[in-house]
Amino acid sequence: MYIERTKDEVIIRLPAYVNTDGLQRFIDYLCYKEATAKSQATQDAVDQLAKEVKKDFWAKNRSKYIK
Repeated sequence: MYIERTKDEVIIRLPAYVNTDGLQRFIDYLCYKEATAKSQATQDAVDQLAKEVKKDFWAKNRSKYIK
């Protein structure tokens, strides 16, 4: 593995034999960290938003899943 830091980015080079499934999960995690790095949201605000989204989803889709 080779890690290089430039002025604008960090470059990670891995051998081709590295498991791509694990690598994809790692990249997804890094994308999440990048997207939330400057967030000022509190955990309570995130939890409340998730609750509202779930409630709205079930209100619209209950009949598709529960008959």
